[in-house]
Amino acid sequence: MRIIAGPCQHETVEQSLEIAKHCASVCAKHGIEYYFKASYDKANRTSLKGQRGRGLTLTLSDFAEMKEAISSLKILTDVHTETQINAMGAWPDVVDVLQIPAFLCRQTDLIQRACDTGKIVNIKKGQFLAPWDVAGILSKTEGAREVWITERGTSFGYNTLVVDFTGIDFMLTNYNVPIVLDATHSVQKPGGNGTSSGGNRDFVPGLCRAASALGVSNFFLEVHADPDNAPSDGPNMVKLDQFESIVDQIVKYNYTR
Repeated sequence: MRIIAGPCQHETVEQSLEIAKHCASVCAKHGIEYYFKASYDKANRTSLKGQRGRGLTLTLSDFAEMKEAISSLKILTDVHTETQINAMGAWPDVVDVLQIPAFLCRQTDLIQRACDTGKIVNIKKGQFLAPWDVAGILSKTEGAREVWITERGTSFGYNTLVVDFTGIDFMLTNYNVPIVLDATHSVQKPGGNGTSSGGNRDFVPGLCRAASALGVSNFFLEVHADPDNAPSDGPNMVKLDQFESIVDQIVKYNYTR
């Protein structure tokens, strides 16, 4: 079992360390492999006024400090361009997993460059794709060390996402790669501008229980000590003090396929 968890944006090294230490401790209790997640640049904000993050160089420096503070910490972050991937070459041991954002999941050159790094590549399944369309994405990953596919909800009309569990079942059955449920982005209201209508974290535990019972063993959760005052994704992020309860439920309902 694997859990990816962390804030939407990396804000400070102190905050990210607090989150990583707590999540790592909870996962260790259950023997779950833990990956810390945070973004250095939220390039897909709804508004130009939205906060984007600390940037690549400062964030990677902070990530390196976190790895010194927490032995064996594994880190995942997203990339938007081949230039960003190339820049990470100066920090070869800091990031363990490169994530391809959902809106970029069909960008052939980006996917192939990420795979060429020898790192694990996590590809978010676009909200606009059917489960069987993932085959086209995977065809671009030949030679990759390891690839994960992450479900983060499917567009259903305006500002609404749904999680199709028959689609997740299809992917679990037909693709020989780890399937991850991103339970927090799945409860977003896209285009909600970060207001109270931007998502509903109350639905996250139920999605996790259902996916675990279906046989999903990999989960993605954005967590924050004070999500209502976070610079992005606050309404759908899980409160840090609720993380352990959700993990307990994932473990309790887990079905091994």
